[in-house]
Amino acid sequence: MKSKTTALILSIFLGSLGVDRFYVGKIGTGILKLITFGGFGIWWLVDLIMIATGSFKDKQGNPLQ
Repeated sequence: MKSKTTALILSIFLGSLGVDRFYVGKIGTGILKLITFGGFGIWWLVDLIMIATGSFKDKQGNPLQ
């Protein structure tokens, strides 16, 4: 189980580099997010909101704890 708090902190500070996605095991989308600098900011914001509201899931589909 991955920590919601850790994912949120990573998303706030390093989300534009895809570190939050790497943390939850989503390597492919993490690389895409890294290349596009967080989807030009939009993808970063969407992930930040999803993590904060609890709707973000790890690679296996488990909710963050």
